[in-house]
Amino acid sequence: MVKICSFCKEPQKDGVKFLINDKKDAYLCEQCVDMAYEFIHGGENKDVDISNLDNESIKHITPKELKDVLDSYVVGQDRAKKAFSVGVYNHYKRIFKQNDVKDDTEISKSNILFIGPTGSGKTLMAQTLARYLDIPIAICDATSLTEAGYVGEDVENILTKLLQAADGDIKKAEQGIVFVDELDKISRMSENRSITRDVSGEGVQQALLKIIEGSVVNIPPKGGRKHPNQEFIQIDTTNILFVCGGAFDGLNEIINRRIGKNVLGFNQDKRTKKENSNLTHLVESDDLVHYGIIPELLGRLHIIATLDELDKEDMVRILTEPKNAILKQYEKIFAIDGAKLKVDEEALLEVASLAIKRKTGARGLRSIMEEIMLDIMFDLPELKGYDVVITKDVVDGKEKPILIKQDILSE
Repeated sequence: MVKICSFCKEPQKDGVKFLINDKKDAYLCEQCVDMAYEFIHGGENKDVDISNLDNESIKHITPKELKDVLDSYVVGQDRAKKAFSVGVYNHYKRIFKQNDVKDDTEISKSNILFIGPTGSGKTLMAQTLARYLDIPIAICDATSLTEAGYVGEDVENILTKLLQAADGDIKKAEQGIVFVDELDKISRMSENRSITRDVSGEGVQQALLKIIEGSVVNIPPKGGRKHPNQEFIQIDTTNILFVCGGAFDGLNEIINRRIGKNVLGFNQDKRTKKENSNLTHLVESDDLVHYGIIPELLGRLHIIATLDELDKEDMVRILTEPKNAILKQYEKIFAIDGAKLKVDEEALLEVASLAIKRKTGARGLRSIMEEIMLDIMFDLPELKGYDVVITKDVVDGKEKPILIKQDILSE
């Protein structure tokens, strides 16, 4: 079996010695041993940047591996997960492997735009891959941003958040991910350029151009407004992956008009809700320009991935299947107090139906479950040795949970 260094992830090569622990499940190559010795005892490598060793694991990832990780946490959205996996893979291949092929061709950065309803998994995908790759991520809400000089947050504060996520390590921050949520909320007021200042719409989009494209940006180290007496930190955004997301409510009507479907009137074609949601997959750049996103910004968001609205079956899967599924979390909470939680299939379907009615997507499932579980969790410490059964009537508030005494108490 080929030994792989547990620290830098490099496989053993001929002539390279490995340090092995007693259990023979962890290995350290001689290069990492030397670097650790120098780091601790001083010498020429005392200030060596050991954070770059994490890059070795990123170098060996594949799109399939990334999608498998996303499949463990995000239900459905196969097309978007593939697009995101390929985008992240190509991005880090561009950073770490571009010089493997010796020629004059330079690979450009491919930023990503997610379009999908609220609670469909846009933010979760970015968080999941950032956690898996152990890279810093900054998630910000575009609605709080304004053009420089006006009340609100400066666009550069996004990079301050990224630097804070990287624990102040500038090199690590320059290889991180920035997720700008609610991009649709900063669409300009009309297709024509406004005579008055649109400081929280078009102004923010113009300010985003510089940092998304790739440039050296001066940022205030502690966030807040720029002041002349502050010392700025310079961050190069060339290798930062920007992922933008938004629900883009009303985009389907714009697509409808483009493909020649009547939006209003007696002769409009009757389509199901699912067919209407699938129209988002037909989105083109012109549709987003009509929506209010400026062409210059769209030109810097090269990959457009659309997400489907979640149906009832998807909601039930979200409750039960992912690694950190909501139901699994509640089962663990009950197990800690010596009780066992059982939720029947009809109850799960009812919870899913309520989430769809509220139009809050997957994130609405948690609040519904909290409402259902509140009273029973209040009494949970006294329910050791009981099975707690949740039925459809419990979800509807017609009955209380069924308590069944276990025959044998688990130790």
